[in-house]
Amino acid sequence: TTVEPFNGAATGSGGEIRDRMAGGKGSLPLAGTAVYMTSYPRLDTIRPWEQKVAPRPWLYHAPDEILIKASNGASDFGNKFGQPLINGSLFTFEQEENEKTFAYDKVVMLAGGVGFANARDSQKDTPEPGDVIVVLGGDNYRIGMGGGAVSSVATGEYGQGTELNAVQRANPEMQKRVANAIRAMVEAPENPIVSIHDHGAGGHLNSLSELVEDTGAVIKVGKLPLGDPTLSFKEILGNESQERMGLVIGKKDLPLLEETAARERAPLYKVGEVRSDHRLVVEDDNENVCPVDLKLEYLFGKPPRTVLRDTHQSVLFEAVSYDQTKFEEYLIQVLRLEAVASKDWLTNKVDRSVTGRVAMQQCAGPLQLPLNNLGVMALDYRGKKGVATALGHAPAAALADAGAGSRLAVAEALTNLVWAPLEGGLSGVALSANWMWPARNPGENARLYAAVKALSDFAVELGVPVPTGKDSLSMTQKYGKEKVVYAPGTVIVSAAGPVTDVRKSVSPVAKPVAGSRLYYVDFSQSGFALAGSSLAQVLNRVGQETPDVADAACFKRSFNALQQLIAGDKILAGHDVSAGGLITTLLEMNFARNEGGMEIVTDVFAEKDIICLMFSEKPAVVIQVSAADREEVEKTLQQAKADYYPVGKVIAEPVLEIKHQKETFRFDIARYRDIWYETSYLFDLIQTRDDAAHSRRKNYKRQDLQFHFRRNFSGKVKNITGLYNRKTAPVAAIIREKGVNGDREMAYALYLAGFRVKDVHMTDLIAGREDLSEVGMLVFVGGFSNSDVLGSAKGWAGAFLYNEKAKKALDDFYRREDTLSLGVCNGCQLMMELGLIYPEHPEKPKMQPNDSGKFESGFV
Repeated sequence: TTVEPFNGAATGSGGEIRDRMAGGKGSLPLAGTAVYMTSYPRLDTIRPWEQKVAPRPWLYHAPDEILIKASNGASDFGNKFGQPLINGSLFTFEQEENEKTFAYDKVVMLAGGVGFANARDSQKDTPEPGDVIVVLGGDNYRIGMGGGAVSSVATGEYGQGTELNAVQRANPEMQKRVANAIRAMVEAPENPIVSIHDHGAGGHLNSLSELVEDTGAVIKVGKLPLGDPTLSFKEILGNESQERMGLVIGKKDLPLLEETAARERAPLYKVGEVRSDHRLVVEDDNENVCPVDLKLEYLFGKPPRTVLRDTHQSVLFEAVSYDQTKFEEYLIQVLRLEAVASKDWLTNKVDRSVTGRVAMQQCAGPLQLPLNNLGVMALDYRGKKGVATALGHAPAAALADAGAGSRLAVAEALTNLVWAPLEGGLSGVALSANWMWPARNPGENARLYAAVKALSDFAVELGVPVPTGKDSLSMTQKYGKEKVVYAPGTVIVSAAGPVTDVRKSVSPVAKPVAGSRLYYVDFSQSGFALAGSSLAQVLNRVGQETPDVADAACFKRSFNALQQLIAGDKILAGHDVSAGGLITTLLEMNFARNEGGMEIVTDVFAEKDIICLMFSEKPAVVIQVSAADREEVEKTLQQAKADYYPVGKVIAEPVLEIKHQKETFRFDIARYRDIWYETSYLFDLIQTRDDAAHSRRKNYKRQDLQFHFRRNFSGKVKNITGLYNRKTAPVAAIIREKGVNGDREMAYALYLAGFRVKDVHMTDLIAGREDLSEVGMLVFVGGFSNSDVLGSAKGWAGAFLYNEKAKKALDDFYRREDTLSLGVCNGCQLMMELGLIYPEHPEKPKMQPNDSGKFESGFV
């Protein structure tokens, strides 16, 4: 991503999706997450904290370019694959102290996500001799050569030619084809897949060898598809061309996979066979050579344990100093910091609704502002169960105290996740830890050890497993032989858990409920320290004393107490305390609505320093509780021995009023919301046309999202099984082409409307398997057919116009007078291209690009 942001982030997102697809004997991806960490983007001159460290002669791209292009890449992949991106984070940082420069010149782009599998498929089977080894996906090119290796050293260590050669390229439409074929196997009554593995770092050699590590195999290199005939054996086997999956399948089941792959236009290649000799043999029958013949124990044997030696280095950063009279000035600066400021520039360009199963995404409240730190997906269309995901990190605090940084990362992920009713409460949660560290530099291995041990110990005390994660231990960037920039040692924690009822998930938006009260629940058991905080950052400090979690048992009890209250519908709204501190939490609970505010009283706290109290990022949450439920809420928290404090109430006036000792601070919510939104506007100026960015800033707070339903609409699905006679109901056909992704949600909507629904791929029409003669309604669904390479839906239109059977089926359908048709998104563009909109008009309408010049995602 540092070298080529768009494709780096896009292939990261695609690779992570394939990781999930390869779970067990095949799993189904549901939703994605993304984290971006760079050095300061220097968007404007009114951001003094960006001025202390001088900009470097960036090796490839400036931080603002990286943030725009990387987020475009991650968004584009999900948009085209059909995976909603429902959760994320952004962090920028630079600090020069103790004769070292800490900054994310080597950037972090973390792609994550959640999905699910059938329990029967959770474990891979052992391949049997004679089973077929299959590769699904695209051709081999001289792409991503040594990608995994080059990313494992400091950026700038190799020449630019080598680093650019290692960049991979993304093709989400190909991955969608492959995913559809795998999904068909997973959803079959009997899944025929024996084992499955994604292609990532190391290419075929890594993927195919891991498929057969318990048995052995022969691979025919001539069967691997070549997009470039000049590739050497090494390049064929080691290139990291994307969107490929390796499978083992029995010979008797191969025809089913071949037929399915052909229908989905997913290229399938039979490249080898499983053997029992525990060797990996790669043969080329054309040249009668054997470029690889290795015992598997050489590849997967137990290598000698690496011993890393390091010395603990005592590094003391300058303490955070501040002026008590500058509360408002500090707040304005903190609200402009990327980690705190509005992320609308990220969410307005990424699909957060595709699949129709998104129960909670980033945007909340009447103004639909990105304030949710929790993402929730339903598992299906008819049930209440789902899966929740959330993120946490604290790299600035980790500079001051590596162990505390790890605990704070876990705490943030969990206080973001707590708002969904989880099956089993905290015991139902699993974590993933991704480590980005400037290892192999003096003192950093020792810090990494302390950080990993702290996270491990804390997770054990909480009773939460950490079954997965990755690492990148070369987080430095070199400028010649003199200048080295070290990324702050970072762990990003992703938390996920099964949800009992997605409808009960709690949002951070305060509700206009008269008499309701606000409570502060302390998850930390530590003081209001400022090291590693956003305030410290805008003051160009790291600090010395960080917040921490002093009592894991108390954290666990508090978490489960909130879970009990959420399950009982006792919490109206809730928000964690993290980036920006308590003051940001309180403001954000009011930003997404135009009416109402809060009145806060601080005399319940022992801390009397208003700056520490309001800007410390120690783990805690704020909850809103109705007057009727106050007694039960307090009783539940008392029984859990949780530390909680009544801190205020919701009021009608749109201000945040804080009474502290003898002072009263009043913050106009609309004014501070505009300040908070300003950074997003500056990013939008870069990624959209100026007039579109101006219009968005002007109108974002004027468009309350309101739903108006007929009086007899209850919002409940009737028992549709007996509502319609399915045998005589009209037939609706979902028409899809490779690359579209709105088919499943549309099929269910049509089913609810009373149709019998058919899935019709363009390959069915082209081959003549389907002629639409029994179909009463056509729906051309949304997505990105042919990845929009030829223009929106132009390739899809060509598939109708230039294939005789498909054209005849369509023409015959429209000659009938008893039919309906609907085009959504890409399907609407298709109908335009086919001349189906106002066909009687001499001039056919044409669809123009969006005025903003980019993909738009938002309610209208």
